[in-house]
Amino acid sequence: MTKKEVKPHIRFAGFEEDWKWQNLEEITSLITKGTTPLCKSNNGTVNFVKIESIDNSSGEITITQKISHEEHEGNLRRSQLKENDILFSIAGTLGRVTSVKSNILPANINQALAIIRIKSGCLKYIKTYLKSKAVADFIRKNPTIGAQLNLSLEQVGNIKIALPSEKEQKQIGLFFEQLDNIIILHQHKYDKLINIKKSMLKKMFPKKGSDVPEIRFKGFSDNWERYKLEEVVTEIVAGGDIDNNLIREKGRFPVIANAITKDGIVGYYDTKYRVEAPAVTVTGRGYVGHAKVRNVNFTPVVRLLSLKSNHDVFFLENAINTLKIVVESTGVPQLTIPQLSKYEISLPKTLVEEQKIGSYFRNIDTIITLHERKLEKLKNIKKTCIEKMFV
Repeated sequence: MTKKEVKPHIRFAGFEEDWKWQNLEEITSLITKGTTPLCKSNNGTVNFVKIESIDNSSGEITITQKISHEEHEGNLRRSQLKENDILFSIAGTLGRVTSVKSNILPANINQALAIIRIKSGCLKYIKTYLKSKAVADFIRKNPTIGAQLNLSLEQVGNIKIALPSEKEQKQIGLFFEQLDNIIILHQHKYDKLINIKKSMLKKMFPKKGSDVPEIRFKGFSDNWERYKLEEVVTEIVAGGDIDNNLIREKGRFPVIANAITKDGIVGYYDTKYRVEAPAVTVTGRGYVGHAKVRNVNFTPVVRLLSLKSNHDVFFLENAINTLKIVVESTGVPQLTIPQLSKYEISLPKTLVEEQKIGSYFRNIDTIITLHERKLEKLKNIKKTCIEKMFV
């Protein structure tokens, strides 16, 4: 029988040798995990890393919790982090990976993360390999089923790693490090734009108790006035049921449900629609009160509320998104037409000012969408490269 070659689909020029399999425990000096801190006060000087601190794509660590130096040196002593430690999630969300940089030290971890301290091989290569399909398949086949999925430290040590020469490891590791740096750069740009928009929403609409915004376009000085939404809109429509006989994957008129992802679009009708654009939709169940402009004729379904108005729709979208929606129902949050109708928004005296504000936020949203798509494209490139460059 011919021995199966252990080679990736894509590799750098100059490398032809088969890769060799080794258990993770053979190339590490330590595999351990963290512990739950005794003190929950979040007061201290030592960074505390949890699964949610780690970005799933780039591995960037964001610190949101601290522990005391006493705990770090006491009951959490075994899980003190060192530079270049690999962190690998082993409870709940399995297989999230990053490595420790000196700028977060001193630092510690909780019990949902394992520390993998390597003694041979290239750190950047091994860290990225732990996100490969081979490791994902191992995780899928080997979790311990309990209150939540988890992997034991013994199972982590038994993960098989395909290793090329150290020279090839370094070249692959450097490639993915550079790709991660690009992803982090674009993530920061995207996050900055989101924060700019949040800040401007607060400043370009009047605060509670005020009748003028903090920031205005030149040439406008009149006070704004407050109106109930029922005084501002010409029609509010509640979404109905989907017509399963008419809905298609592609078509002319979107069918929009009560959701945020994919703009809420769940399909299309070819020949009919219920609401004529332009209009604004508002989510009425779960994550309630999220407004979105619709520029194509559509049909709302499943608790989605649709507003028609003679006011600028982009202004109206952002005015509604500045509201603090209070859910009056018990159980799953819901927003009804009568409830939404009674909410008040502030309006400038002229349609021209509305249009300028609406256009400003429309432009910001366009830039945000472009960065979001670029970021998603980079993440997909990384995912494809991991699939093709590892075995």
